[in-house]
Amino acid sequence: MYICMLGEFAVLETKHFDIPFEYDVNGAELSSMEVGGTVRRVCRPATAEELCAVIAELSAAGEKFAVLGKGSNVIFSDRGYDGTVVLTTGLKGIFPTDTGYVAEAGVMLSSLSLRAAKDGFGGLEFAYGIPGTVGGGVYMNAGAYGGEMKDVLSKIICVDKQGNIKEYSPKQARLSYRHSAFMKNGLYIVAAEFVLPRAESKSVLALMEENMHKRKTKQPLEYPSCGSTFKRPAGHFAGALIEQSGLRGFSVGGAQVSEKHCGFVINRGGATASQIIELIKHVQKTVFEKTGVKLETEVEIY
Repeated sequence: MYICMLGEFAVLETKHFDIPFEYDVNGAELSSMEVGGTVRRVCRPATAEELCAVIAELSAAGEKFAVLGKGSNVIFSDRGYDGTVVLTTGLKGIFPTDTGYVAEAGVMLSSLSLRAAKDGFGGLEFAYGIPGTVGGGVYMNAGAYGGEMKDVLSKIICVDKQGNIKEYSPKQARLSYRHSAFMKNGLYIVAAEFVLPRAESKSVLALMEENMHKRKTKQPLEYPSCGSTFKRPAGHFAGALIEQSGLRGFSVGGAQVSEKHCGFVINRGGATASQIIELIKHVQKTVFEKTGVKLETEVEIY
């Protein structure tokens, strides 16, 4: 097995790790939307080696499983998840290189962007305030304010279901708007290498604070959500289409189209996953009927 450390690869012995499992976990605790039924099992590997070992062992046993970070783009249905959720949030290593960093999958994007700014690197200003991890950010090619993950990545370290480490370039990963090959290719992100331009820390930090101010002003950060619920349709903005369709503030139980930003579906309090999903489907149906535009979700439902 090979694990990325300090931008180089060191040979590590493949072995079994005695990682504890938690049983019957409330799915609402694993999603930023704060809804969902019971997840049968959860494990939290503390290292990249443990992550690879767990994936290999679950795969070999034929177990149903999902690998997630902070759950900022995930909703568990009210039925729950009859499998194992593997959380990468214990993988917090950030390893400096001459041109940036190698960061493990569980590193928060905001933490990485702040570290880079203080060290005199630019390029990650867009990621400040995105409530997800490096792994999740690569998986969906997260972006904001004109920047995307594909702009700053040089390589992605992933693992297959047999526990074998593979290295992908951004081109091989087919990173595009809210899409990557990892959504279908059966590989799981372990770490990523970032190549960043040198920049003056004060200027980078100022831009990051400006972006954060925009988020707080325009987005309903005071409520649980999964961020932008819908992808941006070609030639349109999802929020504008939703508002145009008369859906600002529309509610199903505790689920609501945000009055602050129509592109966000929020949990106003006491919402169920079924209500969130029903509202999403209603928005899609209504927008299509009124504008002819099909809205695709960014959110993944388990």
